[in-house]
Amino acid sequence: MLQVGLIYPASPGCYHLLPYTVRAMEKLVRVIDQEMQAIGGQKVNMPSLSPAELWQATNRWDLMGKELLRLRDRHGKEYCLGPTHEEAITALIASQKKLSYKQLPFLLYQVTRKFRDEPRPRFGLLRCREFYMKDMYTFDSSPEAAQQTYSLVCDAYCSLFDRLGLRFVKVQADVGSIGGTMSHEFQLPMDIGEDRLAICPSCSFSANVETLGVSQMNCPACQGPLTETKGIEVGHTFYLGTKYSSIFNAQFTNVYGKPSLTEMGCYGLGVTRILAAAVEVLSTEDCVRWPSLLAPYQACLIPPKKGSKEEAASELAGQLYDHITEAVPQLHGEVLLDDRTHLTIGNRLKDANKFGYPFVIITGKRALEDPAHFEVWCQNTGEVVFLTKDGVMDLLTQVQTI
Repeated sequence: MLQVGLIYPASPGCYHLLPYTVRAMEKLVRVIDQEMQAIGGQKVNMPSLSPAELWQATNRWDLMGKELLRLRDRHGKEYCLGPTHEEAITALIASQKKLSYKQLPFLLYQVTRKFRDEPRPRFGLLRCREFYMKDMYTFDSSPEAAQQTYSLVCDAYCSLFDRLGLRFVKVQADVGSIGGTMSHEFQLPMDIGEDRLAICPSCSFSANVETLGVSQMNCPACQGPLTETKGIEVGHTFYLGTKYSSIFNAQFTNVYGKPSLTEMGCYGLGVTRILAAAVEVLSTEDCVRWPSLLAPYQACLIPPKKGSKEEAASELAGQLYDHITEAVPQLHGEVLLDDRTHLTIGNRLKDANKFGYPFVIITGKRALEDPAHFEVWCQNTGEVVFLTKDGVMDLLTQVQTI
């Protein structure tokens, strides 16, 4: 991503996201919105600046240690730049004094910048000090309802990664500094991953190695041998119970008219990390590849070089561009015409490979035939086909966008 100009370093662990990457991220956020809202999620936006007293109430001001980026305002009041928002959202719910069980569950989520003072930021967007996260917080009226919500959100995460075409594994995980009684990670298996995963080939058991005993070599579920792989964590879910609601007194009136504590869960997706991990998983050494839904642009048209034998077909490229943008509604704003006709087709094709357009359509020698044929590179499958204008239209009409 650095090499092709998709991101640019600003300071250790902080990056400028350049236009193509912002387009991809906005598409990812739209997919996340669809999945979260399909299960009843409502979007909120909480301040990044979080008062110290909220974190002190849960003892995480000290527990998080140097990972918290802390500051004081002109009045000497202490804050941190939020790495997560359990305290803030629970205090918000606690401030709503007349909640009824009839109003629950609440599934509240946001997509915002998060901050962690990583000791060793590395691997570009995979481990940053400032990054984008989707964090959801749920409030239920009973442990049973909270467990149902937990399963619902996990299923939505599975749906998200399936839609993106990313192979993932859901593993048992440590609750860490977030706390709670149950936790799962969503991991993309990959050699450069920093997490070690234990997976049983014989049953559905999988776990982060850190949750297992040092000497545990067999699956606790079926006693079969465990295999180990590495992965990149892109999502994490926690069942919190009343860990936070009891501290902030986040209550509702139950069916008997009595005050009762809400049962909570929290659920994170690393938005910028998903982008980086997806590019890492799908790309080749020379070419960036995106999940099809997230590609910054779906198609790039390359007309002939000025002064070449094929220049006579230049007008066909412009006509095809106009026809696509008019006749394929889902591709409105998704097609580029590379009009740098002082460059060879080959040089522009190299650039197109770098940026990861799923379809590159070249007006080359066979565009001079009758009927004209366009050279179509289907980058995500590696196919190169020659199609008439109608064939190109049939192909692009099938392209799915968000």
